[in-house]
Amino acid sequence: MPELPEVETVRKGLNKLVRGKEIQSVEVRWPKIIERPAAEEFVHELIGEIIEDVQRRGKYLIFKLTHYDMVCHLRMEGKFDFHADQKDEITKHTHVLFTFSDGSELLYLDVRKFGRFTLLEKNEAVHYKGIQKLGPEPVEPDFDLTTFSKKLKRHSKAIKPLLLDQTLVTGLGNIYVDEALFRAKIHPETPADELSEAQIKELHQDIIDVLARAVEAGGTTIRTYKNALGNAGTFQVKLVVYGKEGTPCPRCGTEIFKIKVAQRGTHFCPNCQKPIIKK
Repeated sequence: MPELPEVETVRKGLNKLVRGKEIQSVEVRWPKIIERPAAEEFVHELIGEIIEDVQRRGKYLIFKLTHYDMVCHLRMEGKFDFHADQKDEITKHTHVLFTFSDGSELLYLDVRKFGRFTLLEKNEAVHYKGIQKLGPEPVEPDFDLTTFSKKLKRHSKAIKPLLLDQTLVTGLGNIYVDEALFRAKIHPETPADELSEAQIKELHQDIIDVLARAVEAGGTTIRTYKNALGNAGTFQVKLVVYGKEGTPCPRCGTEIFKIKVAQRGTHFCPNCQKPIIKK
C-alpha cells in the first residue's frame, strides 16, 4: 500500500508532469472508482478544467483545479501513469483516463479497484470526510510533542494500532510504524498510556525522522509499487525491521520476530523492544 512518503513522491511527480495542463476529456472505465458525483457528471464537469496544483493531506492527493478540488486516495495499489501522447497501450487495469489539450494523457491504474476519486467544490477538500479526521502532518511544528503526549495518555490501546488510525499523526502505515517503534525501543503491543515521557519524546522524533528520510528516498518499493514517474523508491534498502523476520537485529543480534498486532503483520526485536511488565 502506498504510504505517506510514496504519496508525497507521487504528488511531486504529478506536479512535474501535469500542472498547468487543461483537461480535454475524461473516460471512466470503472464507475465505482468515482465516489461522487456520478461518473457521468464527474466526466462532464472536468472538461476544460486546468490542473493548477497537486497537493497532499495525509495519504490523500488533492488536485487543485480551476473550479474544483479533486480528491484521490490510492488505497492498496492505485497508481498513475503519464503518457506524452496517446499511442501507448491501455491495460485492463486502467480505470480513469484524463486526456489533455496538448494530447498527453494521465491514466489511473488499480489492480484491486479500491482507489477512489471525489470531486468537490473549490477549496472544499479540507471538509472531505476522510481528511477531516486526520491528525497533524508528521513535521514540526504541526506535530506537537506536548499534544501528542497528552493524547497518548488518554488511550489504553496498544501503541501500534493507535498510530495506524491516522488521528494522532497522519501518514503512518504498517512499514513506518514498525520502523519508528524499533528505533524508539517500544514493543508494538505496549498500551499507549503506559509509555514514559522519555519514550514518547523518542517516538515523536523517530516518527518525524523515519518519514522524512523515506520521503527523501522516494518511498519504499514493496513488490510492484512505483511512483507517477515510473521510478521505484529506495527506502527499502534502509529498512531495519520491516520484512526482516529471521535475520539478526542490527542493534543487538537477536532474531527479528514477526507477529500479528491488530491483524497486521508486525516486525520487532524481542530483546530491544521488550513489553512493559506491570508490577
